[in-house]
Amino acid sequence: MIVSDNGTEFTSNAILGFADRQGIDWHYIAPGKPIQNAFIESFNGRLRDELLNETLFPSLSQARATVAAWRADYDLNRPHSRLGWLIPTEYADTFNPRRDLMLRSMQGSAPAPVAHTGQLNRPRLSHAG
Repeated sequence: MIVSDNGTEFTSNAILGFADRQGIDWHYIAPGKPIQNAFIESFNGRLRDELLNETLFPSLSQARATVAAWRADYDLNRPHSRLGWLIPTEYADTFNPRRDLMLRSMQGSAPAPVAHTGQLNRPRLSHAG
């Protein structure tokens, strides 16, 4: 599903026809309600401010490469507020810093449990008397 505002780039017959042929559902946010699509509105604003308004692309291939590099930096190297201002790899390491080492063991399996085992308080069966 694609969620978009009613901008001209998202209401053209060409893009709507493409989505229909691909079996992609299209949903429009209510006019004047950008909060319904806040995440992408924020992302698009940042992309425009940091890259598109500042860069002249001499070719489509250079534009694609430059945007891909910006996106990789945005996704992988920047602190994210939802992750406690950590970058994604630092946040992942907070779960179990030894995870990657154990999962990539040369013996083909982890040498020790990757997850912590907990005590289970299961009721015991007893013989009826």
